[in-house]
Amino acid sequence: MKNLSILTLSILSSAAFACSDLLNSNLRVLDSDDEQNLCEYSGNVVLVVNVASRCGYTPQYAGLQRLYTKFKDDGLMIIGIPSRDFFQEFSAESKVAEFCSTEYGVEFPMFATTKVTGKKAHPFYKKLIEASGKEPRWNFAKYLIGRDGQVIGHYKSSVTPESERLVSAIQALL
Repeated sequence: MKNLSILTLSILSSAAFACSDLLNSNLRVLDSDDEQNLCEYSGNVVLVVNVASRCGYTPQYAGLQRLYTKFKDDGLMIIGIPSRDFFQEFSAESKVAEFCSTEYGVEFPMFATTKVTGKKAHPFYKKLIEASGKEPRWNFAKYLIGRDGQVIGHYKSSVTPESERLVSAIQALL
């Protein structure tokens, strides 16, 4: 019986750490030299958002933070990835980090300023685009990833973080 318990725990541990090809990507943490592999978020529902500090959609940071606060304990992870692809992000990452913290109290993980469109897009974004068939057309485009590490949906910038459509999709996955 003891061996069965150890075997069961071993199998469960392996399953808990399984990482999809999509999430098996390294991103540099915002305003840092540290890198993080997104496999750390395996088993969670993940909302990936390309963000910008000087955009008409920038107030969505507040909604993203509220969404994160409400559902993080249920397994929602929000990942913010600043991009200058649409020319609305500070050039200094320290300014991005300060802005997110002081203006919106962002507590969800933020990563380094990254290309999210075109041939020079970060490999993680290339995988998101391939899996969803949708490239970000503007800041605050959202990709919803299920607990299995597969893209569930893409939401345009105009879909707010607290919209019924997005919240319902997240709750169904949680």
